[in-house]
Amino acid sequence: MCQIPLFISPSLSIVVCMIDEKLSDTFHRLTLADGRQILLIGTAHVSKESVDEVKLAIETEQPDHICLELDDGRMKNKDQENAWSNMDVKKVIKENKGFLLLANMALASFQKRMGDQSGSAPGQEILSAAKLAKEKGIPYSLCDREIQVTFKRAWRKSNLWNKAKLIATIISAVFSNEKISEQELEDLKKADVMQNMMDEMAKELPSVKAVLIDERDRYLATSIYLAPGQKKLAVIGAGHQKGIIKTLEAIEQGKVGTDLADISEVPKPGNGGKILSWAFPILIVGILLYGFINLGSTEGIKMFGYWLAVNMSFTALGAILALAHPINTVVSILSAPLTSLHPAIGVGMVSGVMEATLRKPKVKDFELLGDDATTFKGWYRNRVLHTLLVFLYTSLAASIGNVVVFPILLSMLG
Repeated sequence: MCQIPLFISPSLSIVVCMIDEKLSDTFHRLTLADGRQILLIGTAHVSKESVDEVKLAIETEQPDHICLELDDGRMKNKDQENAWSNMDVKKVIKENKGFLLLANMALASFQKRMGDQSGSAPGQEILSAAKLAKEKGIPYSLCDREIQVTFKRAWRKSNLWNKAKLIATIISAVFSNEKISEQELEDLKKADVMQNMMDEMAKELPSVKAVLIDERDRYLATSIYLAPGQKKLAVIGAGHQKGIIKTLEAIEQGKVGTDLADISEVPKPGNGGKILSWAFPILIVGILLYGFINLGSTEGIKMFGYWLAVNMSFTALGAILALAHPINTVVSILSAPLTSLHPAIGVGMVSGVMEATLRKPKVKDFELLGDDATTFKGWYRNRVLHTLLVFLYTSLAASIGNVVVFPILLSMLG
């Protein structure tokens, strides 16, 4: 075993510990001012080698506490095989959590595809660490922030353009057939590769990067720092390693506190968003009324007809592309004009609930949810996933229709 100093500050000494060649790029030992040790092992969440590396680190170092990059909710879902079968899809959509569920499923499908290629289930190295900890009687902590809080914070902190990018990312993750080699998976643990990815995300989606990476670096580092034990082993994704080390140093130097309240709650919607959500419907109604009053009933009816035609035709296109139930397609088309004027009830909510009612998911759909989420056909075949597709397509199509019809109505005003 050898130790190579990276840098030393007055309050924190950080060294790389090479247990053997496998851990040379992924294992970091941090010695705090009070003598406590924190061992960080960076992993690729869908890598067989990461599973072996975590086991090796636990066997070799014999920590008295293990910290895992996982939250209570995700641990329960992994522990309970019937977690998905307890889900009420209609309730999820009614509570305006459709996009949140879509994001969860997109992430799960992407990770499972990567896991199928590498031969390791997503997060297997973390689950194996928890299992080994139980076998050895080592206490462990779940140190990550709740995934629902993370997703909601990312959504709330994104502007309209970034939200559109997020949705596009979700769609591409759902339907992508991209394959990645095991070597490429292992490359994801390298600091330079991860840093390039972080820099790219910061350019494209700065608010999302701040929530998904920076905030979680701080949350994980603080949770690890506060966890009990003199010798703690933290199993984390390689992308968080650099940020966690930086945060731990800042905590030791007193530059950063350990209060996480400011990043542990979902920010309330701003007044600007509420105003904007009502402004568009009011503007549309105002334009139509102006047409009737100032241009005459004939021209007003014409404008109203254009609005109905565009609004309903785009919704119809979304329902058809999603292969919605015929009755649902008709209901969605007829409800589109009304739902477009009410920000709290979108057409996607109506179409999603109707689809789940007309094509009620069966037990088999929940059992095959993970596998079906990895294929394009699976999203159409599985009734749970198909309901989400109908919700997504009609929501996007109706939104595009509203954008398209607006300049048309303005042009008709002369």
